[in-house]
Formats: sequence, C-alpha cells, structure tokens
Amino acid sequence: MRFLSGCRAALVAAIAVFGLTSAASADSGTVSIRIFKAGFVIGGSAGSGVLNFHGRSYPLSVGGLSYGFTFGASETRFRGTVSNIRRPSDIAGVYGQAGIGAAVVRGAQAVVLTNQNGAVLSLTGGQAGLIVSADLSGLALGLK
Repeated sequence: MRFLSGCRAALVAAIAVFGLTSAASADSGTVSIRIFKAGFVIGGSAGSGVLNFHGRSYPLSVGGLSYGFTFGASETRFRGTVSNIRRPSDIAGVYGQAGIGAAVVRGAQAVVLTNQNGAVLSLTGGQAGLIVSADLSGLALGLK
C-alpha cells in the first residue's frame, strides 16, 4: 500500500514539474480578426485574420456555426492577444462560446476563448450591423 502511495506522489510531482516547465516555455502573440456573422436560428460566420508571432505574420482563416436565437447580420473586427502557444499552429482549433449579444448599427465586444491546444484568445473589438443573438457557437481558426 505504501508503495502505491509513493508511486502516486511521484507521478503527481512529475506532472506538476513537467506542467510548469511546458507552461513556462509557452509564448504569446497578437491577433487581428475580421468576422462576418449572419443567421436566422442557425447562424454562420466566416472571416480572416492575422497572427503576429516572433516577428512573422501568419494568415488565418475563420469559420463557425451557431445554434440558438440568432437573427440578423454583423461584422466584427477583433484585436487582442493569443497566449500559451509554442508555435503558430497552436492557435488552430475550435473555440466554443455561449453568449448573448446585440448590435444595432454599432456595438462593442470582448471575449476570452480557449481551444483544445490550450491557446487562450483575449479579444476586444467593435461590431457593426443589425443582429440579436442568444446562442451557442463554435469558432474554428486555422492557418492558411
């Protein structure tokens, strides 16, 4: 029994050490994204963006779906940071969100999202259009 407790303690310590090491080696970059969203119950979004990481620019593709109460169309321009990445490809993935929002001509948005790679997007921006939504949505980012 003591042997199993010792093994468990060693495993927890190893995970903590390697977890801290990998988090310490993670880096961050800046992101700008332009998203067009439209829908009636089921919504869709598409757009493009740029990741700036270690002095280089990487073009991004943006797409997504939403389900819930969505009516209208809008364009949102986000700027912010992506953190906890080690290489540009870490930004690629699906980011999920549940939200309520509205824009009549102009509105503001701020969002923090995480993908399956652990990348954290912290974005703020302006929204233009006529849209009302209370939905669950997924945003997929990819490197072009």
